Amino acid sequence: MVQCPFVVLGDEGPDVVRTRTRTTVQWAVDHLKQDFFVADPDEVLEIWLFKDKKCYETHTLALFGDEPTTPYGYYSPADKALIMNIATGGGTLVHEIVHPFMRTNFPQCPAWFNEGLGSLYEQAAERNGHIVGLTNWRLPILQAAIRGDTVLSFEQLAVTTNTAFYEKDRGTNYARSRYVLYYLQERPGGSLLPGFYQAFLQSQKTDPTGYQTLQK
Repeated sequence: MVQCPFVVLGDEGPDVVRTRTRTTVQWAVDHLKQDFFVADPDEVLEIWLFKDKKCYETHTLALFGDEPTTPYGYYSPADKALIMNIATGGGTLVHEIVHPFMRTNFPQCPAWFNEGLGSLYEQAAERNGHIVGLTNWRLPILQAAIRGDTVLSFEQLAVTTNTAFYEKDRGTNYARSRYVLYYLQERPGGSLLPGFYQAFLQSQKTDPTGYQTLQK
């Protein structure tokens, strides 16, 4: 199935792959472009949807020479592919769809915002015609870190290097990033999140972490 800028392939029946393409891939692409992204990725990307854990692990190794480090799925820029265990649901697929769009539209985006936006939409719905993230399993992780006084301040998180973001307390960093964006989304009077994205994109040269833009 073709759903620009993706080609969707799967090991389930054609009707199932067609339905997943329409209800998850097309839905996510349309809504993300509406609120955030102007440009499509320059290259055609493949989305591989494997029907269960065994097929996901076996075919990922056979096709890409990789042993997955996550049971859900991932985006591989080198392979120009999003590789999914679709049996775990479509949330990770929506999360990973964010990344190639961010790579094209905001190539200097820091990890906290890239992963924050991706993880915000790993459980998503539509509200007034726009995509919104819902609370999910990452909230208890953040709450536990707050109770244990181990969570970074947002200023500290924003200046964390991409390497440190992924390697040191990764789960809490994802949760912290997700829920500051959820907070912007849920502000009374309407979401501030698309506006924050646009302001951050415009100010990235003078505010590469996004912290000053967030304060404003």
